[in-house]
Amino acid sequence: MGDDTVANRGNESENVLRPDDFVCFAIYSAGHAFSRVYKPLLKALGLTYPQYIVMVALWAEDDQTVGALCDLLFLESSTITPLLKRLQGMGYIVRNRDPVDERLVRVRLTEEGNAIRIKARDYPACVDGATGLSPNALLQLKQQILGMRRSLIENAEMES
Repeated sequence: MGDDTVANRGNESENVLRPDDFVCFAIYSAGHAFSRVYKPLLKALGLTYPQYIVMVALWAEDDQTVGALCDLLFLESSTITPLLKRLQGMGYIVRNRDPVDERLVRVRLTEEGNAIRIKARDYPACVDGATGLSPNALLQLKQQILGMRRSLIENAEMES
């Protein structure tokens, strides 16, 4: 699979593209594979992967605005709002209008939301282990992907 790229296939299929020919598809499908590994772990908390990522963001910095969470997680407010409603219904977060600027909605962890952090603390190590990569290789890969994301964002902003 690694050598099966457009450049390596030769003339017989030079105009035929396959999903695996795209770096974006490799990352997209790897994201789905990560979600499948996380699924049984998160089931114990009653969370989906997107809900878990919101919780991770709040564990890192509690009391954020919905807009700040959207920016951090690269989500639209129409995508994050249902996630937040569900997390609030589970008792993990509360949402309130900002007392200084009522246009803003602030999101805070509840005691229960903070408590599940302890249950989930080993999840990243479990998932990292499932990749088959060494910790150093994972760190290098993550840094490359984050660098690529920065470049893509910068290029998209220049084009618009």
